[in-house]
Amino acid sequence: MDDVADLVDRIWRADAGGMLGALSRRLGDFDRAEEALADAVAEALKRWPDEGVPDSPTGWLVTAAWRKALDRLRRDAVGREKVALVAAQPPPEPGVDDRLAMIFACCHPDLAEPARVALTLYAAGGLSTAEIAAAFLVPLPTMAQRLSRAKRQLREHGIGFEVPRPHEYAERLPAVLAVIYLVFNEGYLSSGRSAQRRELAREGVELARQLAALLPREPEVAGLAALLELHHARAAARFDSWGRIVLLADQDRRLWDTAAIERAVLRLGAAVRLGRPGPYQARAGITALHALAASYEDTDWADVRSLYDRLYPLDPSPVVLLNRAVATRFAVGPGAALDEVDALGGRLAGYHLWHATRADLLATLDRPVEALAAAERARELATNPAERELMSRRVGELRRRP
Repeated sequence: MDDVADLVDRIWRADAGGMLGALSRRLGDFDRAEEALADAVAEALKRWPDEGVPDSPTGWLVTAAWRKALDRLRRDAVGREKVALVAAQPPPEPGVDDRLAMIFACCHPDLAEPARVALTLYAAGGLSTAEIAAAFLVPLPTMAQRLSRAKRQLREHGIGFEVPRPHEYAERLPAVLAVIYLVFNEGYLSSGRSAQRRELAREGVELARQLAALLPREPEVAGLAALLELHHARAAARFDSWGRIVLLADQDRRLWDTAAIERAVLRLGAAVRLGRPGPYQARAGITALHALAASYEDTDWADVRSLYDRLYPLDPSPVVLLNRAVATRFAVGPGAALDEVDALGGRLAGYHLWHATRADLLATLDRPVEALAAAERARELATNPAERELMSRRVGELRRRP
C-alpha cells in the first residue's frame, strides 16, 4: 500500500497540471474536475494494491475521473443539461495543451497575485494545500481559504481552460513568467520568517523547465528557466551552517553545481539564438557571467555592466540601475559607482539594498561614519531575517573599524 501511495503521489506531482487541465477543459469547470480526480485517486489507492498498477497510471486516473464526473453530472440537476454535451466524448488524454491551459488559467491576469501563486502551485505544480501553507508560513485554514477564493475567482471571471492563441502570448506570457519567478524567489530568499524555503525554489525551477519544454520556441521562457537554474546551481553556497547569508564574493565556488551551470548556459544560448531578446534572457546572461567566472575578482565586470545597459530598456527599474552601479564599482571605480547610487536616492531611499550598497561604497572610499549610518539604515529596512543578520554583521564591522 505504501508503494502505491508513493507512486500516486509522484504521479500527482508530475502530472496534476495535465490531468486537471484535460478534465477542466472538457468539463468547463475546475471544481468538478478536481472533485472527480480526487475520487479517482481514492479509488486507485483502494484498487491498485490488489489489482496491480495499470500500464498507464495517468490514463487510468483521468478515465476514472471522467466517468465519475459524468456520474455526478447525471445526478446533478444543473449537470443533466451538460451531460448530453460531454457524455458522448471519449475520456480525455492529457497532453501538452492541457498542461499549458491549466498554467495559463492559474496565472490569468484577472486573478489577484496571491490567487495566481497559490493556484499555480496547487493545480499546475501538484503541491497539497498543507505543503503550500507550510511553504508560505501561514495556517492551513488560511491557505485553504485562499485557494477557495482563487477557484471562486476562476468561476466569477469566467476564465476558461484554453491555450492562448499565438498572437495572445505576448499579452499573457509575462504574467505566467512573473508568477514562476515569484515562486522561486519566495523559496530562494524568503521575505518572511524562514531564510530559505528550498521546496518553493525547487518548484519554481521545475515549473520553469516544464513551461520551457511546452513552449520551445519562446525564448523568454527558456531565459527564465536558465536564470532559475543558474541561481539554483549556486544555492548550496548561499547560506552557511548557521543559516547566515554568504555573499557572492565570499562563496565557496567548489559547492556550486558546475554541470547544472553548463546546462543552463546551453539553454540560454539556444534561447538567444532565436533572436527575440527579453528581460529574463538578459538577467540570465548577467547571472551566467557570475557563474562562469573563476572567482569574484575574475568576473568580467565590463560585460556585466554592458548587459545591465541592455536590460534597462527592457525593464526600466531603478533596481536595475542600482545593480549596474555595483558593476561600475569594479569596471570603472567606486567613486563613479557612488555617484550612480546617489542619483537613485529619490527613488530607492526606502529600499534596504540601496543603503547597503551605499555603505559598501562609502567604506571603500574611506568614509566610515557615513558608511556606518547607511549600514544601520539598511538593517532597519531589511525584512528578511537573514538579511538583517547580514547587515548587523556589517554594522559591527564598521563600528570596530578604527
